[in-house]
Amino acid sequence: MTMLLRVILPCNPFNSIVKKVTMGKNLEKIMEDIKPGATYYTRIDGERTVLKVVNINKPGDYAKYAEPFFSQFDAAYNLDVMLTHDGLKKSSN
Repeated sequence: MTMLLRVILPCNPFNSIVKKVTMGKNLEKIMEDIKPGATYYTRIDGERTVLKVVNINKPGDYAKYAEPFFSQFDAAYNLDVMLTHDGLKKSSN
């Protein structure tokens, strides 16, 4: 199932990680592990935010996508189902 993983990175400890120059390595490792289809970095409601399009096959896989952000950045996250136009048409039949 295609989902949008929205990760909200709090200023601390993220600022500390950026200053230690380990942020890039940490994010690169997470990217290798979860293999998102697309990744965007932005600011939403004044907060650093990462948007990742991921494919999750079973609910037990949710932790694989969220846990690295919890443990390394104290981040919050949301996972939302994404449908294409064709997928939406099929679901309404």
